[in-house]
Amino acid sequence: MQWYLAVTVALSVVTCIAVIAAALLIADILAGVITDPAKREIGIWRTELVILTIAVAVRVVAAGAQARFGDRAAARTIAELQSRVLTAAARRNPRDVDSAKGDWATLLTKGLADLLPYLAGYLPALMLSVIVPPTVLVAILTQDVVSAAIVAVTLPLIPVFMVLIGLLTRGKADATLASMSTLTAQLLDLLTGLPTLRALGREQGPRERVTELGDAHRRTAMSALRIAFLSSMVLELLATLCVALVAVSIGLRLVYGEMALQAGIAALILAPEVYQPLRAVGERFHAAEDGMAAARAAFEVLDEPEHAAKAHGGAIPARLEGRIELRGIGIRSRDGWAPESLDAVLAPGRVTVLTGPNGAGKSTALLAILGLVEPDTGRVSVDGTDLAALDAQWWCRHVAWLPARPVLLAGTVRENVELLGSRDGDLESCCTATGFDAVLADLPQGWATRLGTGGIGLSLGQRQRLALTRVLVANKPVLLLDEPTAHLDAVSAARVLAALQARAHAGATVVLVAHDERTLTAADAVIGVHGRAAVGWRADGE
Repeated sequence: MQWYLAVTVALSVVTCIAVIAAALLIADILAGVITDPAKREIGIWRTELVILTIAVAVRVVAAGAQARFGDRAAARTIAELQSRVLTAAARRNPRDVDSAKGDWATLLTKGLADLLPYLAGYLPALMLSVIVPPTVLVAILTQDVVSAAIVAVTLPLIPVFMVLIGLLTRGKADATLASMSTLTAQLLDLLTGLPTLRALGREQGPRERVTELGDAHRRTAMSALRIAFLSSMVLELLATLCVALVAVSIGLRLVYGEMALQAGIAALILAPEVYQPLRAVGERFHAAEDGMAAARAAFEVLDEPEHAAKAHGGAIPARLEGRIELRGIGIRSRDGWAPESLDAVLAPGRVTVLTGPNGAGKSTALLAILGLVEPDTGRVSVDGTDLAALDAQWWCRHVAWLPARPVLLAGTVRENVELLGSRDGDLESCCTATGFDAVLADLPQGWATRLGTGGIGLSLGQRQRLALTRVLVANKPVLLLDEPTAHLDAVSAARVLAALQARAHAGATVVLVAHDERTLTAADAVIGVHGRAAVGWRADGE
């Protein structure tokens, strides 16, 4: 960004010189043609016209270069900031990120993209407003002291009005960003749960709420736009009146013969150039304000303390038995504790099911076992060693995790199956166990069939079978599965549970989160998970 600022300053200086040179040359040519009939031949002004052409061309090239470098620097800066914010999101507590996913989505997409008008438009205009007005004012002073005095007196009025308008619009950009974040969060939740709502015949239920949020965002945005347009009109009118004062003064003095025509024309041409950069700053301020609100939000995110999960460098045991103990695990949520004081022993060779009411913290307990969430109270230990003291990468290589919403990437079916790393299990038997063999038979290109982001191209049940196949074929010693039989029919669910039981009997530590009776019946151990909600809060989701 430093090189861009240096280029912007240099181009602003070049633009300023070109403006003054062009104005003086135009004044000299016009005054000579009007006052001296002998100079009305174009050949007499050949040198001046060539220099004028060069000055105009330089100004055009400088403006084009500034726009080009501005767009490039802005795109690079925005991409870097988005990358840093995304990296910060990856290092946050996953539960906190999930609760604010609407804010994150808005910030990383439209929010930071709105920085483009600031970096490519407002910043160059600000540089011009610092360099051009005082320089051009000095040039006017050399031509006409009275015009320079009028400009010097009226010029501060534009910043004063800009400040007043800024006070009037303060908070508008933040309100617009907040309303967009709320709308985005609601839409993301709606799109995520739309298949379930459709299955229940309630897909039209959220229509009124989404309409209300959309209307609120429209009102906020239109309010900001109205003020932006009105402020631009005020600045334009003010600059026009200031230039008119200079023009009237020059006209009267020319009529009475109190000043030279060349000086009057030069002052009249240069006067608007003094006000123009400040007008541009005022006009582009509102276009840049949304981006600045997003930038402030981004820097707040970057300034927040990161999740303290250990990335690497911990202990690496010689072997893994797979005995996991949870002692007094408590994790604060937005609305209380979920879970609270959880004690459990997850032994190898058994299928252990965590069950409890929605919002109790069952999925969060799995995140704590994974090491993605650090408990606020209690500890997680693996084979007697505190999980926080273990090397995180080593631990992840021994765990297969199936979240409630399986992650499927854009790519082939085979690439998604091998996402967890090496394929150690028998692929054919794993496909048979999950029922994915029937899905493969229906795919046009089998394993080479390409899927869209999130598994587009497969139904919910097919995606669940693919994710289960991936977990089984990875053949890890620890399996953590969140609602593994969701979206499966009774026959498929029974086959999956039988495969998990077989994996447990082979020595793996299998931990499931479930509510349904058939999964609880298949478990070797069932552990109840409970949370404690804050006063006035109703648990309505995990």
